[in-house]
Amino acid sequence: MRALRCKHFGPPSELGVEDVPDLVPGPGEVLIEVKAAGINFPDALIIQNKYQMKPPLPFTPGGELAGVVRLAGQGADPSWVGQSVIAFTAWGAFAQQAVVPQDRLMTMPEGMSFEMAGAFLMTYGTCYHALKDRGQLRPGETVLVLGASGGIGLAAIEIAKAMGARVIAAASSEEKLEVCRQHGADELINYASQDLRERLKFLTQGQGVDVVCDPVGGAYTEPALRSMAWRGRYLVVGFANGDIPRIPLNLVLLKGCALVGVFWGDYIRREPLDNARDLQALHAMYSAGQIKPWVSGLYPLEEAGQAIERLANRQVSGKLVVTP
Repeated sequence: MRALRCKHFGPPSELGVEDVPDLVPGPGEVLIEVKAAGINFPDALIIQNKYQMKPPLPFTPGGELAGVVRLAGQGADPSWVGQSVIAFTAWGAFAQQAVVPQDRLMTMPEGMSFEMAGAFLMTYGTCYHALKDRGQLRPGETVLVLGASGGIGLAAIEIAKAMGARVIAAASSEEKLEVCRQHGADELINYASQDLRERLKFLTQGQGVDVVCDPVGGAYTEPALRSMAWRGRYLVVGFANGDIPRIPLNLVLLKGCALVGVFWGDYIRREPLDNARDLQALHAMYSAGQIKPWVSGLYPLEEAGQAIERLANRQVSGKLVVTP
């Protein structure tokens, strides 16, 4: 089979496609013929040895996929064979085959394409865990989404709206904000040309936002934290900006708010039953038309490195998908 390979840690331009031996599922695992694999920001970090998970070299990057189960290993449920599934891999998805533990599988919702399914699990799984479990979002509350036009941002907008919240989307251009509006955002802030704090003060009539979903980090973290409502929850999802901000903790005290970490990758390992319930809820949301991944670009395996680089440079709205 063919696979995108990382032989040494470095930038996406140094990845290459190679022929490697076909895979064999181990105990409790299934072999999947990969039809589509979503690109996520951790993919750009893991190949540079900048992520929490560190696979041994050489390895195939790619954290999520959609495909068809072809073989079941010893102890795995044989009824999976032949089913179209979505799976979380951490790495290994940018290839024609992937081996995945059966407890990381989700059946594809009816009517969902492989390309859309390949872009579904990590962003929507992360955001549902963030908003429902970690953020305890309630109907009628106000959510601020930073980096709102990216994969995490759009998923957060849709899920927050499905949960009955008012959503303020912040992004760096009018084009990106238009994408946010099309996905349900109630209010828009261009933080490249507008003062984030002043706009939030105006839009919330000085009350502040109840929940912040922040997959970006960097310079906008502190003004967003200063714009929290009393008992607000600040969801730390990631650092796509590349800069991990230093937080003045007196702000947390003065706002009576909470800084809440969101690490979905470890959540599914530590709390698999809760994650399974989350996936059922997401399945229902998709079936009800409340959420729908937006795939803005499809790439063959040979161009996956270029696609990862585009994402790392924040040149993307929605999700990019590799089609092996």
